[in-house]
Amino acid sequence: MLPKRHSTGLIKILLIFWIVAGMLSPFAAEAAHKNRRSAHKVAHKVGKSHKIQKAAHGKRGRVAKRQPPPVDRQSANYADLIIEARTGRILHSTDPDELRHPASLTKMMTLYLAFQALKTGQLHLNQMLTVSHNAASQEPSKLGLRPGQQIRVEDALLGLVTKSANDATVVVAEALGGSEEQFARIMTNRARALGMKSTVFRNPSGLPNAEQVTTARDMAILGYALIYHHPQFYPYFSREGFTYAGIRHNNHNHLMSRYRGMDGIKTGYIRASGFNLVASTVREQTRLIGVVFGGRSAVSRDNKMASLLDQAFARVHQEKLNRVAETEEGSAVNYVMVPSQIPGFGPEQPVTVASHNGNM
Repeated sequence: MLPKRHSTGLIKILLIFWIVAGMLSPFAAEAAHKNRRSAHKVAHKVGKSHKIQKAAHGKRGRVAKRQPPPVDRQSANYADLIIEARTGRILHSTDPDELRHPASLTKMMTLYLAFQALKTGQLHLNQMLTVSHNAASQEPSKLGLRPGQQIRVEDALLGLVTKSANDATVVVAEALGGSEEQFARIMTNRARALGMKSTVFRNPSGLPNAEQVTTARDMAILGYALIYHHPQFYPYFSREGFTYAGIRHNNHNHLMSRYRGMDGIKTGYIRASGFNLVASTVREQTRLIGVVFGGRSAVSRDNKMASLLDQAFARVHQEKLNRVAETEEGSAVNYVMVPSQIPGFGPEQPVTVASHNGNM
């Protein structure tokens, strides 16, 4: 048992400790609270950082999935054709005679007839054409022409080639045919004369119309006709762009900037057809004409065309090295019957409705 004075001293020490502890407890509690809050913030930041990284990873994954494949997978309305222009020999084809919607490939025939009108003197490059209400009201793509405005023939043609302008297209069609409907009949009759047996045109621009159809074979024929029937005007298709009313319009055929030897011709798109392209490429002494219908995107369509042309050039090159005849395993080679002459046009015969009596 402790002596009385020791007991009293111990009690005093305990009492002082209890008083001090009581005075310090609020500060301790606050410090503990701060520590807990700090730990919570750190954990929150770590968790948030993890979520951001996860979201970024997922986003990158989604973007990667949306990227088009290097070569377009075939869609329900896909078709293609590659021919050797000199002979019309088919080097590759997929459903070349199945009906497809041409979209803005239609403008190739509008341009073909416009070029013929320039040859016969029915049109002149510096001639001014008046824009009708119908032409100005066309859906985009367009130059933004206004009713009553006038546009030079050459500017209208460049609008067709580069911008694929529907308002400029109708201006040209009405100047040559009087109306879209009458000009479409001229277009269809000209298609028949060129050997495009399956093509029907209902308008000059390619805007959606269920009855406006063609095939990869027919578009290859039209591409050939533009190149060889109108060589003085075909270089329009090589234009990277043109400026109208202070606005620069670039050519939609982006393969010309990245595929060696590409010098035209025309792109096209409507929902019913997918992304279409007729293209012509020259390497050394070989010109190839390619057609692709039904691409899932412009990039994948272009990639598909580039791949098909690569394969065709490689085949032609190997044949030259081997000096082989144009036969495959003893069987006859398929050909596209390309029109060697301009059919149905005399030296002074204009492009008019009166000279085309078909009811197509």
